[in-house]
Amino acid sequence: MKSASLINDLEYNDTKPAVKVLMDTDSSRELRIAMKKGQVMKEHKTPYPIVVEIFEGRISFGVEGRNHDLVKGDLVYLDGDVPHDLRADEDSTVRLTLSKNDSASRVEGVADRSS
Repeated sequence: MKSASLINDLEYNDTKPAVKVLMDTDSSRELRIAMKKGQVMKEHKTPYPIVVEIFEGRISFGVEGRNHDLVKGDLVYLDGDVPHDLRADEDSTVRLTLSKNDSASRVEGVADRSS
């Protein structure tokens, strides 16, 4: 058994989204992205499908140029190679599930380029 917490040790970064790997399993990687109001992750895409959960807050989630207002409790599945972006409309905590074949460093790179 493995365990992690979306709320323990939660830290925001003043200049960019804060990405933390919460769990690495045989089939997936679970990440937490903490975003302060106004922070963005510019348009990007992943080679593998992802699942995005809004654990806290409100996110404007852009998919192929169309914005979707996601709030606490919303869950979104996105195929690989689909352009998307995120903007925090309030302080937010996002849980991101990646394929085991994807990497947390790729997500961190997106956060770094968005600052």
